[in-house]
Amino acid sequence: MSILKCVEIETGPTPDASVIWLHGLGASGHDFEPVVPHLGLPEGAAVRFVFPHAPMLPVTINGGMRMPAWYDIKAMDVERAIDTEQLMQSAEAVNRLIEREVERGVATDRMVIAGFSQGGAVAYQVGLSYPEPLAGILGLSTYFASAKTVQPSAANRNIPIKIYHGIHDPMVPEVLGRQSVTTLTEMGYKPEYQTYPMDHSVCMEEIQDIGAFLRKHLKLD
Repeated sequence: MSILKCVEIETGPTPDASVIWLHGLGASGHDFEPVVPHLGLPEGAAVRFVFPHAPMLPVTINGGMRMPAWYDIKAMDVERAIDTEQLMQSAEAVNRLIEREVERGVATDRMVIAGFSQGGAVAYQVGLSYPEPLAGILGLSTYFASAKTVQPSAANRNIPIKIYHGIHDPMVPEVLGRQSVTTLTEMGYKPEYQTYPMDHSVCMEEIQDIGAFLRKHLKLD
């Protein structure tokens, strides 16, 4: 499989840290591009933001229409019936993006994997299973789709995880965010959880909190 096409933003020359940020269903790599200037990163921090475009797939819940998707969603129930094989293929595609960042000179422990909605589900799979230590996982308005099948990596047993969710989210109900926290905690991780008075979106307070996470775990301060 070829490397995913991506939007890339570098906040300084010769980046020594990377954030691979996955969009949600039907969106594109441009979706979170406008967020970067509002993260409050320190002047002089050289971070490469990689926003990949998901492949075009038929999506059952949208009548089989083809759209950018990391995997097919077959039912919008609480259990979220999904195409697990496609999720794993997307996770492998993100793994290749990590490997490309290594080739560009960025150490894996200077990389954060972030994702919104179904992009967050892929971020969980990638971040928990990657064989080398990563800097963190950011789950935005998402759910832990591979909780029953993920094979955790010893290298990321202590990976920092921050989960953000809107309390008025009609697409991914907040109960799924809390369920992710419970499951991750039972698996031995220490996720942090933050909610905001919003729907299935992001807000400025959340963006600033994400910036604080990146400053801390990419050691930018």
